[in-house]
Amino acid sequence: MVTIGKILKPFGIRGQVRVESLSDVPDRFEDLKSVTLICANGDRIDTNVQSVRQIGEGYILGFSAFNTPETASGYRGALIQIPEQPDLPREPDTYYQFELIGLQVEDQEGQHRGTVEDILDFPHQQVLVIQHEGQEWLLPARKEMIESIDIADSRLRLARLRLASNGIWDQANAL
Repeated sequence: MVTIGKILKPFGIRGQVRVESLSDVPDRFEDLKSVTLICANGDRIDTNVQSVRQIGEGYILGFSAFNTPETASGYRGALIQIPEQPDLPREPDTYYQFELIGLQVEDQEGQHRGTVEDILDFPHQQVLVIQHEGQEWLLPARKEMIESIDIADSRLRLARLRLASNGIWDQANAL
């Protein structure tokens, strides 16, 4: 499953909700028929999409799972997921965020250095959050920092880097 959006709050009197798009695929919401909602408590609800309307950078969606603002408010913060689509358009050497989450990170010698747990969006770049033995490391998602990515084998191999004392991977003074 791929997370494409997040419910922000109820909208209107018919139980519609305002949704933040987490997808980088244009018009991802336009033809939705059904989705799975992942609630904060872990509940999963399959529901049909009854209406979609773009508003600014977000969307207003109506779901068959609820039809009043009171019921919709219980889904605040829920993630909207759809089945993964293997034929998504892409440029060479580009990856979707959902493909990177969970990758095993290794150094050039093949030693395990952690797991990609999250991706942070900053104005000029994205940063991979890597967890290893209770520590969190940050890796700028730039080509010079990553030697290779193998989605099929679930591995990300680091370029020649060192971990700075502040928990950020650094190419300067690398071994």
